[in-house]
Amino acid sequence: MSRKPLRIVSPNGHLGFAPTRPDSFRAALKHDLDYLIADSGSCDIGPGPLGADTCASPRDWQYHDLELMLLASREHGIPMLIGSAGDTGSDRSVALFVDMIKEIARRHDLPEFTIGYFNSEVPVETVRRALADGTTVSGLDGRPDLTAAALDHTQRVVAVAGAAPYISLLDQGADVIIGGRSSDCAVFAAPAIRAGFPEGLSYYLGKVLECASFCAEPYAGKESVVGEITETHVDVTAMHPDQRCTPASVASHSMYERAQPYYEYVAGGTLEMSECRYEQIAEKSTRVTGPRWLPAADVTVKLEGSGFVGHRFVGFAGVRDEYTIARIDDVMAWARKQVAEQYPDGGYELHIHPFGRDAILKRYEFDTTPAHELGLVIEGVAADRDLARAVTMTATRQVFYARLPEVKGTAGSVSFLFDEVLEASPAYEWTLNHIIPITALGDVFAPRILSSRS
Repeated sequence: MSRKPLRIVSPNGHLGFAPTRPDSFRAALKHDLDYLIADSGSCDIGPGPLGADTCASPRDWQYHDLELMLLASREHGIPMLIGSAGDTGSDRSVALFVDMIKEIARRHDLPEFTIGYFNSEVPVETVRRALADGTTVSGLDGRPDLTAAALDHTQRVVAVAGAAPYISLLDQGADVIIGGRSSDCAVFAAPAIRAGFPEGLSYYLGKVLECASFCAEPYAGKESVVGEITETHVDVTAMHPDQRCTPASVASHSMYERAQPYYEYVAGGTLEMSECRYEQIAEKSTRVTGPRWLPAADVTVKLEGSGFVGHRFVGFAGVRDEYTIARIDDVMAWARKQVAEQYPDGGYELHIHPFGRDAILKRYEFDTTPAHELGLVIEGVAADRDLARAVTMTATRQVFYARLPEVKGTAGSVSFLFDEVLEASPAYEWTLNHIIPITALGDVFAPRILSSRS
């Protein structure tokens, strides 16, 4: 006897990062849904929010999205799942989202419901003990294996959950689940796996839904899409009236954000997509068949860690003079040399980004023919705040004073948008992008249940 298809709406590819568009979400609610699910985290925001334990998204936008989903969840009796709460999935972010859910429930006088949540934060000392006990914490993407020295520079670590804690909380009757840091696709795959659908199709369902309308065309962010899973295929349908899910748009999203287009790695195994087939089954819908699940012999978990580098200031200089643009490398070298002479003891980082030439791709840029004007963003970073400011100011002003051959005038080569340098957010770096056996992490991802009125 075949199972009833399971339908999930994904309203936003990064809940709170920009507000969910309500019209397409409300259109999705007409599709006999089983779950409302959104991912709320990403590494794209850089290591700063994790290291500082802050959100990259405004609370008002997060509240807006949670309120939209929660009211629909309770009105229609549909479970609601949120992964990687508050951008990073830290313990503070999970608590923030749980509190907002309770606040929304009180504000709208909703009948009592059950909230499930789990944390993903791992104490640095837990990882240190694992290293001391001989556990290998393997580097990803060319990183070396983790060392104790790298941990010394780490402020905060989160482990990336798979589907298991979501399944556990659903088994315990949670109406709303707030997850710590999680694999994007696992949040969506969990209800499908729990319902008995094949794991390959379940994880593919998650892969195609994780970024919501990014899998549709033409491009439109923060619009809803609906995914349906059966025992043989996954269907995905765009909800915005001007969007379509096509074989090209769905297949291209399957290859999104990865060096190897056919593999998605999560705790417990790998989604393998080399044999996927894509078929247009309706104007706005595409069907996918053929994904496979490759279970791992041993369950490993990805760790993400962030460490403080220093305080950061930013200056900006615009260059319109053709002669200066042609010799912009000499200008930047002059500024760096003047900073080095003035601060010979080091202790700082200086970065100059020439926007209009190669600031984005840097050494990978294939066309370095400058535009008719350039913008130089000057970044100074140091553990000492005063040094960071001084380095940035020195470099910014020395761009103006750069000595080039054949220049006779004293002005016109460089323009300042503002004379002062501006203090930016502190600089952090990724210190951990590694995998560790889950057995080394104790009760990480332990599920917890509470009442919306507690």
